[in-house]
Amino acid sequence: MPDYLSAEEAGAALSVSRETLDRLKRYTEFLLKWQRAINLIGSSTARDIWRRHVLDCGQLYPFLPAEKRPVVDIGSGAGLPGLVLAILGAQDVRLIESDSRKCVFLREAARYAEANVSVIESRAEKVKNLTAGVLTARAVAPLTDLIELSKFMIKPNTISIFLKGKSIESELVDLKNNWNMKLEVHPSKTSPDGAIVRMESIKRVDALGN
Repeated sequence: MPDYLSAEEAGAALSVSRETLDRLKRYTEFLLKWQRAINLIGSSTARDIWRRHVLDCGQLYPFLPAEKRPVVDIGSGAGLPGLVLAILGAQDVRLIESDSRKCVFLREAARYAEANVSVIESRAEKVKNLTAGVLTARAVAPLTDLIELSKFMIKPNTISIFLKGKSIESELVDLKNNWNMKLEVHPSKTSPDGAIVRMESIKRVDALGN
């Protein structure tokens, strides 16, 4: 993969239509404009936004089961991955973000990119009246903490899909010490150290270790 990915190369990798690519372009342009005022993404990643952010998040889209709704993205920040997934076609996407400035960005970015999302200004652990069909997160917390933060939204049939980095092995050890689940780990298309973690049937380990 080249050092920097173009919009067209990312669009081809995601197999999107010209219209969807145009909406992704509008989103990235809007994000980079707001980046001058508030920190939405790492400054070192802005030059490679199409690989480091759009393609990285977009690779989750094939893992979303069509019948599972809503898609709840915790710690959404710049809309990664939730807003990108909505632009790609995910339905009933809820973006949970506690920073009021980022919530303003998310609402405006969604309007500009014509993405139908709901923005919930709250910490994830405070949301107790929402059941996730699919739960997503990126660069929020270790796996065990992610489950703890979102436990009120997780039911036995909820599917959790998280983007993780090089700490994945140690995070999985800690996760399995605290939670039982059906687990799949898939390689990332954008980083040799990255992984996509898919979980369902999540249940806390009891006192006997079961």
